[in-house]
Amino acid sequence: MSESPTHRLVNIPKVNSRYLSDYMVASERARRTIIRDCKYRKIARAIQHDRAKAFITNALRGGSLSTSALEQEGQRLLDMMADTEFERDTLDINGDFLMAYASVFDMETFPNNAEIVDAPTDFRVNINGVEVNADIRFGTQRVTRTNRLRTGLGTIRYAKNKPLDEEVGAYQSSVLYGCRKMIDVQDETAPEEKLCLTLDCATGKFIPAPSDATRRFQNMEAACATIAERWDNIEPPENAVIS
Repeated sequence: MSESPTHRLVNIPKVNSRYLSDYMVASERARRTIIRDCKYRKIARAIQHDRAKAFITNALRGGSLSTSALEQEGQRLLDMMADTEFERDTLDINGDFLMAYASVFDMETFPNNAEIVDAPTDFRVNINGVEVNADIRFGTQRVTRTNRLRTGLGTIRYAKNKPLDEEVGAYQSSVLYGCRKMIDVQDETAPEEKLCLTLDCATGKFIPAPSDATRRFQNMEAACATIAERWDNIEPPENAVIS
């Protein structure tokens, strides 16, 4: 009797910007693990934070994000009935996420004079042979005193009881800056580093792309070239059964 598959093989190089950002500050050993896990995806259904992130995104766009709104939605998810154990776990984890963010909610680090706008949530970019999902959740923009439009993008991260490392956040926001420049190819002056934001819901802070975001994005381009080159030779985890 054959064993049930434990991992799914991703044939072409694909990396979420979350993992690419982690990769940029990781040790060489940790880098190998990150890319291995991107190539060989666990088949067991991973519980995602999509419900919580969708609520935060919509509330940001509507201007209704607040401590009480987060608490109410978090409690609603925790109180919802579930038909399966997996669904129960999903509701609980998303509810806990919103409750945790409510406890640190603060818009003080959101850029002054900026507003939330819609953004292309299905945007994908190929960086030197690696398909990168930037996980764009919202757009940002502001109008300067000279009536020029400045633009940015935003994403959301959360790890329970684990504040996002500032360097990782800087790299993830730099991915957004690089993507914004690709989107605004007709106006190269529109994208602005401080409008490209990673919201860390463990601390409530919006982490902007730093002034050296262009250099960081170039470093990620070089990293992607290395990832693409090594992809075919990456071995699966020990005892993995590949589908």
